[in-house]
Amino acid sequence: MASIVIIDYGSGNLRSVAKAFERVTPNVTVSSDARLLETASHIVLPGVGAFGDCMAGLTALPDMLAILNEQVRIHGKWFLGICVGMQMLFEHGHEHGINKGLGWLKGDVIPLSQSLNHTHPALKIPHMGWNELQIKQNSPLFTDIKNGDHAYFVHSFHAKPTDDSVLLATTEYGEEITAIVGKDNIFGTQFHPEKSQKTGLRIIENFVGL
Repeated sequence: MASIVIIDYGSGNLRSVAKAFERVTPNVTVSSDARLLETASHIVLPGVGAFGDCMAGLTALPDMLAILNEQVRIHGKWFLGICVGMQMLFEHGHEHGINKGLGWLKGDVIPLSQSLNHTHPALKIPHMGWNELQIKQNSPLFTDIKNGDHAYFVHSFHAKPTDDSVLLATTEYGEEITAIVGKDNIFGTQFHPEKSQKTGLRIIENFVGL
């Protein structure tokens, strides 16, 4: 049975994420103890707030970055980043200055186009609400997921991968926006699967089943 550890680094929104995973498996732990990652089969990094603040909170946890890198990058444990947790997979975040990310995926996190308010007056920033997923590549996360399924987004920044091979799904919001990324054992969703009802729960089920 999968053993899920959801990293608590003070980013908030943890209870709703935990409840969504508990609908799939009872073996869910929310913790700031990096050592628990060593016995987990699946690691989840949620994120709410500014990129730099989230990275600072994660970095402040004793031994967290070293053990997280070891367990995910060396031992190949399954990893899912959610919202800012996905953005932190990239090299830099351009929010309140330039902040260094985990650097597991190549690319930066940049603001949604400020021209949206002029070219698409109905589209507001932050991007908040339901949008359709457009699948770009096959992935084990997409069992019973299809083009046009809806997911719930809340964000003002989005990831721009430099390597298209990690881009698994996008959505359209005045421009093409990264919705899901994946490389080997590492996955991330810009949207909140815990708030995305049937689609989100199915993606969580698929992740836990890996």
